[in-house]
Amino acid sequence: MKRKITVLALGAWLFALSFPAHAQQTKKIPRIGYLTIAALPSNVARIEAFRQGLRDLGYVEGKNIVIEWRTAWEGKREPAHELAAELVRLQVDVIVTSGQSMTQAAKEATSTIPIVMTQDSDPVGNGFVASLAHPGGNLTGLSNLRPELSGKRLELLKEIVPGLSRVAVLANSNEPGNARILKEIELPREHSECSFRSWTY
Repeated sequence: MKRKITVLALGAWLFALSFPAHAQQTKKIPRIGYLTIAALPSNVARIEAFRQGLRDLGYVEGKNIVIEWRTAWEGKREPAHELAAELVRLQVDVIVTSGQSMTQAAKEATSTIPIVMTQDSDPVGNGFVASLAHPGGNLTGLSNLRPELSGKRLELLKEIVPGLSRVAVLANSNEPGNARILKEIELPREHSECSFRSWTY
């Protein structure tokens, strides 16, 4: 479902791009910049799903659409920003991002090229969009923030392990969504004998 929504959002951008091209009677081939932190060989399933979603909309890579693949798999901040700037210089029509750091790099690189994020833990908390209902600016996409599920996961863990008495959770304090997730995990503790402690780094 998430793949379909992402591809449909991207398809809307591409459809909108076709109007000025038709008015000028030119055959401009749309160019997508795909920016990810994962090494492409290790991300085959997701990439193929992305290509298939485009094919479902009538776009075939190398035929009527070009995809500029860029990956900063080392996870360093500098390469991500360099790659985002490179996509801007190539004048791609839209940038698709996978991961918070890639979205941040793309957002800082351009305020005019549309950006479609495939996932983010908290796009509002990260400052990417004004709100989920009305993102504003040049960025849209999907959020995988579901803090209410965190407490449910702890409840399920206690059902699976009846004698569970202590739980530890590690979280990255640089991720804004983690504060809400930890709060949801702590709520069930008030009604149980389970000891809970969290660490952020």
